[in-house]
Amino acid sequence: MSQTAFRRQVGQFAIVGFDGYTVPDELRMLVKEFDIGGVILFSRNIDSPNQVAELTREVQSLRRDWPLWVSVDQEGGRVARLRDPFTEWPAMQLLGRSRDANLARRFASALASELTAVGITLNYAPVMDLHTNPKNPVIGNRAMSEDPAVVSTLGVSIIEALQSGGLAACAKHFPGHGDTSQDSHHELPILDIDLACLDKRELVPFRAAIGADVASVMTGHLLVRSLDEVRPATLSRRVVHDLLRGELNYGGLVVTDDMEMKAITGRYGIEEASVEAVGATVDLLLLCGADTASHAGVLEALIHAAEQGSLAMHDLENSLRRHRKVKERYLTNLPLRRPKGRAEDWIGRKEYRMIAEEIAHYA
Repeated sequence: MSQTAFRRQVGQFAIVGFDGYTVPDELRMLVKEFDIGGVILFSRNIDSPNQVAELTREVQSLRRDWPLWVSVDQEGGRVARLRDPFTEWPAMQLLGRSRDANLARRFASALASELTAVGITLNYAPVMDLHTNPKNPVIGNRAMSEDPAVVSTLGVSIIEALQSGGLAACAKHFPGHGDTSQDSHHELPILDIDLACLDKRELVPFRAAIGADVASVMTGHLLVRSLDEVRPATLSRRVVHDLLRGELNYGGLVVTDDMEMKAITGRYGIEEASVEAVGATVDLLLLCGADTASHAGVLEALIHAAEQGSLAMHDLENSLRRHRKVKERYLTNLPLRRPKGRAEDWIGRKEYRMIAEEIAHYA
């Protein structure tokens, strides 16, 4: 691949945030310069189901060579960007207590129907971390269980149901964020366990997710000393390329957690860190802020690194092949993927609320 070809496609490595209920001019300009991978929605972008449906159509109208991901964090519990009149799902810890794979499938099918109805194509769920540390300030009841077998079984049910419903899923936060006592939003967590423990505990649910052909895996911004004593997992070639892609044989998309978290920006410049992450064979950089100039700076840094040879062209070519393969699977004929009828007809249905109440009974 030539430098010119890479410059034309470098935007695929970025999923960006923005402000407002419609596409701002700054984002339009960014897409015009760089054919970006997609966007991520937050509460600042969400007013009503019909507004979200119109916004996602507007986002897709920006496409050049590639359709865009429209992504969101909709786990349930405290991490849910879409609130009432969308179904309010309980924390996944309660689903874990049920140990009911059929309930997990029904939950995920309902969730997929709501999200695809408004044009969302990628959901950063399920959480495949283990709830092994009660002092963990960021995972807690987002995890389904401390038992790897329970997380694996329910997680696979969620992945399969989401993806059968036309929604790309994401297993997070690799290689396992559960047994830490720091919040990566504010500092760099440290996972200080040996490889044998990691292998029989944290990695078990991720192996199951990979076996279920999960569309994407999200890295955690944490330092796993038994794997890499210097670099956080997101920036570590040992973690992403050697372990996740090599030993676990994962061929889908690897996406970072938000690159603007203090676990990263407290130690690195965002452009430097983004180059390190792509060098580790990460495919998608989550840039959740709304600073378009910063997003453009990251993409220019990737171009410069490729030109200088610090990013290997064959790694970049492999990544772009993964992008195309997964996008072709989930983003082909997007209008046909939306449920028929008005978006609001698929939101907060009685049968969905009943599933949520069934999960809540395990409190």
